[in-house]
Amino acid sequence: MPYLFTSESVSEGHPDKIADQISDALIDNFLAFDKDAKVACETLVTTGQVVLAGEVKSNTYLDVQQIARDVINNIGYTKGEYMFDGNSCGVLSAIHEQSEDINRGVDRATKEEQGAGDQGMMFGYATKETENYMPLALDLSHTILKELAVLRKEHKDITYLRPDSKAQVTIEYSDDNIPQRIEAIVVSTQHDNFDKDDVVMLEKIRNDIKTILMPRVIAKLPEHIQALFNEQIKYHINPTGKFVIGGPHGDTGLTGRKIIVDTYGGKGAHGGGAFSGKDPSKVDRSAAYATRHIAKNLVAAGVCDEVLVQVSYAIGVVEPMGIFVDTYGTSHVKLTDGEIALKVSEIFDLRPAAIESNLNLRQPMYSETAAYGHMGRENEVVKKTFTQPNGDSVTIDVELFTWEKLDRVSDIKKSFHL
Repeated sequence: MPYLFTSESVSEGHPDKIADQISDALIDNFLAFDKDAKVACETLVTTGQVVLAGEVKSNTYLDVQQIARDVINNIGYTKGEYMFDGNSCGVLSAIHEQSEDINRGVDRATKEEQGAGDQGMMFGYATKETENYMPLALDLSHTILKELAVLRKEHKDITYLRPDSKAQVTIEYSDDNIPQRIEAIVVSTQHDNFDKDDVVMLEKIRNDIKTILMPRVIAKLPEHIQALFNEQIKYHINPTGKFVIGGPHGDTGLTGRKIIVDTYGGKGAHGGGAFSGKDPSKVDRSAAYATRHIAKNLVAAGVCDEVLVQVSYAIGVVEPMGIFVDTYGTSHVKLTDGEIALKVSEIFDLRPAAIESNLNLRQPMYSETAAYGHMGRENEVVKKTFTQPNGDSVTIDVELFTWEKLDRVSDIKKSFHL
């Protein structure tokens, strides 16, 4: 029997994502001047206020307040009427030195002996239902909000948009797990206060989303995905009505509260650990990237059509506790999932230091991950400049989303005789 599956995304202006972006901007600035920095920082944002907290072990000094303000302004919170803007909000820092009890389990005599920064399990997932090997409902939700942000910053076709927004897509699947059509789309966007009455205001917003935003979104999609859109889609646009009060004034934001948006939209599984604000010695982050890299390369190599990969660690221990693979019955090789997991352990080195090295994770590469998902993004090289409070600056070529590279397909095909 056909079934429905739903995923959601939130915009860069969502309070929790503001917090994630500030935390990851701090990570990037530390790594730009000290590639061995150990950082675990959390951010809280609310009406007119930002609170930074966490632990750092680094030989560099940063103006963390200015970094937070720059992030907020870049997102678009630049007006006092939002009750939260980068130039006037208070920024309180409670960042302190990392505990030596934690650090002794990570730092070792040689880099290769580096222990895991925490215990836990991490999951990676991939499916062939999209070109970037991501679940379709989440991929569409991200695309809708990215295009909405472009419209907001163009300030041309739609001029009343504010930074906070959310989207949700429901897809009908066939019995054999193939997307058949889009069932429903939900878009909630913050907006300026209109001079007109609420009924007229809401009608304009709903019409603009359907006739301006959605055609731009659909035009960016492959033809076989465009074919899933039809006139019967149920649209729920600002379903609660007026949405003027938003952002941190409407809802307090915290780092690490959108972990399903960050990963696979509810498909596969999640180990529970957030990513943003953590340097790559924290396996919550680095091993989640590593398992995504494995899963994507397995599907691309033709081992299976869909796969979930789990790895687990004990704090301070070098080797992972175990590797688990579930191909959901889509395997194209004459091996059990347990046998596939064994081969994965032979192909991929999942020691924490090896993950950092193989995926080049000690770069200031994390700000870009903090909105619109950490997975399914484009691997590219960008140039970034960072400046310290004393005026010293550094410009770095940074390779983004290294875990999205299909650079192990040939190794997998050779191992699996494909």
